[in-house]
Amino acid sequence: MRLRKRRQCFPSCSSLRRVDEDEVYWRQKKGNPELEWTQGSTHIISQLAQCFTNVMVGSRSWIGGLLNRVSNRRNERFLNYPLTPIQEERLQRLQERLQVPFDGTRPDHQEALKALWDAAFPNISLKGLISEQWKSMGWQGPNPSTDFRGCGFISLENLLFFARSYPASFHRLLFKQDGERAVWEYPFAVAGINISFMLIQMLDLYAVKPRCLPGVNFLKLLEEDEQAFDVLYCIAFEMMDAQWLAMHASYMDFNEVLQATRNQLERELSLEDIHVMQDLPAYNLLYK
Repeated sequence: MRLRKRRQCFPSCSSLRRVDEDEVYWRQKKGNPELEWTQGSTHIISQLAQCFTNVMVGSRSWIGGLLNRVSNRRNERFLNYPLTPIQEERLQRLQERLQVPFDGTRPDHQEALKALWDAAFPNISLKGLISEQWKSMGWQGPNPSTDFRGCGFISLENLLFFARSYPASFHRLLFKQDGERAVWEYPFAVAGINISFMLIQMLDLYAVKPRCLPGVNFLKLLEEDEQAFDVLYCIAFEMMDAQWLAMHASYMDFNEVLQATRNQLERELSLEDIHVMQDLPAYNLLYK
């Protein structure tokens, strides 16, 4: 399907003023009424997630689709560079995480899924690991385990890290609280899985070591912070939502929005003065 011409991307994030919102988030949350949804709204979200996934994910089509058609900017000088002992150790641990499939029969994976629900909807009890409630978070159906097949357990870890580390940002995106939203919004959870895989592809993490400038610079960030991949995921999610709003996108435009997000993130990771996560211009999006 032919997408319409790309609209203006969001402005530089470097001018955003940091406001630490998460410190007071949970105190404010205690005073809020319990979140509710109707059966009709849950059905609509589910239908959107299924249509959205058919467009950009399918079963594993997104692995061989858009992101594989866009090659990493590789160069000979990125093939024979040395890794520091810390970089090598942390890259290996990260790559081991990539190999873990989601297994709905494993107690630790079940607990992680329950923890995600509790972080997203702290005032609402989950009725079961298979429940119509999951559709309200943007899963395709009542069993979210079927959506992890393309990216594995790390995509759940990314979502859970986002919810625990930046709860205000997480809920702002989950409940689409910023800007003028589209009638057909992106399903939050399915979008999160796609962002995980986009980062893996962009950073060339399935290679022995990254062969592109963003991936090489990412190793420097990883050396400074072992959670760099998870933090970068949170930043990428915020960037994607900002692009979504700036492009006035609807769910059929998601591939275009994701590619614009990837392009912006590649540019930021190619800057010469990036040494820690806080140096990324888009980092402040987590605290807007």
